[in-house]
Amino acid sequence: MKQNLTEGSVGKHLINLTIPMIWGVLAVIAFSIADTYYVGQLGADELAAMSFTFPVVTTLGSLAMGLGVGASSIIARAIGEGDRQKVQRLTTDSLSLSLIAVCIFVFIGLLTIDPLFTALGATPDLLPLIHSYMEIWYWGMIFLVIPMVGNSAIRAAGNIQVASMIMIFAGVVNIILDPFFIFGWAGLPRLEIAGAAIATVISRATTLLAALFFLYREKMLCYNLPKLPVLLNSWKNILHVGLPAAGSSMLMPISIGVITSMIAVYGKEAVAAFGIASKVEAFGSIVLMALAAIIGPFVGQNWGAKKYHRVEQGLYLSFIFCLFWGVLLAAIIAPSGTWIASLFNSDPQVIKIASTYLLIVPISYGASGVIQVASSTFNALGKPLPSTAMVLIRMFFLYVPLAYLASKFLGIYGIFFATCLSNLAVGFLSFLWIRKSCADEKIKREKINDDKQQLLI
Repeated sequence: MKQNLTEGSVGKHLINLTIPMIWGVLAVIAFSIADTYYVGQLGADELAAMSFTFPVVTTLGSLAMGLGVGASSIIARAIGEGDRQKVQRLTTDSLSLSLIAVCIFVFIGLLTIDPLFTALGATPDLLPLIHSYMEIWYWGMIFLVIPMVGNSAIRAAGNIQVASMIMIFAGVVNIILDPFFIFGWAGLPRLEIAGAAIATVISRATTLLAALFFLYREKMLCYNLPKLPVLLNSWKNILHVGLPAAGSSMLMPISIGVITSMIAVYGKEAVAAFGIASKVEAFGSIVLMALAAIIGPFVGQNWGAKKYHRVEQGLYLSFIFCLFWGVLLAAIIAPSGTWIASLFNSDPQVIKIASTYLLIVPISYGASGVIQVASSTFNALGKPLPSTAMVLIRMFFLYVPLAYLASKFLGIYGIFFATCLSNLAVGFLSFLWIRKSCADEKIKREKINDDKQQLLI
């Protein structure tokens, strides 16, 4: 609840915030990779079925993340302004809003499993496997959405260590439970792919309890019922950022779903390879994701405190680091792609396709990091539309059309080249856009302050 990000060294703050968040994101990615690894031991069919669930799971996770981004944006700025009551009201109202969203999407999701996954390219023999996973996962959405929003409020208050510890604990629980439920260890029934879903739901339930406990302990919750106009105003402010943020986050997995359907033409081995490469990519980009996650609270608090120069310095350091880390990742992943892919599956075709992806796409990881940081900054400033526009341009004006055209000439590998080129192009655009936007907004706010001072005089 303190304005602890508005004083001191900018670089030191970014490092101190990013390091614990790296461990939190690592835990989340690690249990996703653990799921992929364990399910991969069941066979190519099970691995392909889980790969088909990835766009849907990510889309609904994006809903939770969008609501969390909306809450974090306005809570961080309220903390920067020093308004404790406003922080409590916004935190509580964001949780109630997330609960309503969960109920709606669980109902829709359970009714649309067959038509949705058939549209994504799943064959009839994979649908029973997809059903066994998604029917459990949908019911566990409450344990995904509410903790995500709660954790976003915790991060907005600058308590990155606590948010990270919650994520780590959930990841450890999932990794431990996976083999027990999937393979039937210790006398438990062998549930296979359904066991992976059960382990995920249980681990997410621990984050719900931990997040609510911390918010209660730090007195970030209200216990009085708000008047309807106050509640609706809170929801309006949250959704002003949250809806576009959720929408832009959803666009990415939706486009991945389209890409998955393109890849499905080349067989279930290609889908399985894409699933492996996507997991490895997420693991390699943990540091960039952690930086993007913490830049929002940093920007929000400093912007609310009117310390614009700190925002500019933070962005400069973040972009430099993104480029450095992207080059380092490409140098490590590209030559070791075959070995990495073989850890997940022994099928030669799966290994060949996954390793080719990991040879081509890592070139653009630095640009992808720039996009993430710029997007988080726009949301923190309460300006989500540019972030949404960047995603639209990247996914539907570049990625999907380029993938379709390139696949006609280069097959599945053309899709991978399209991924790389779209990241590079939009990364450069994002850099220019956020710099101009921050400069314009700074001038606008300074003019408003000057006008107010003139009126007082």
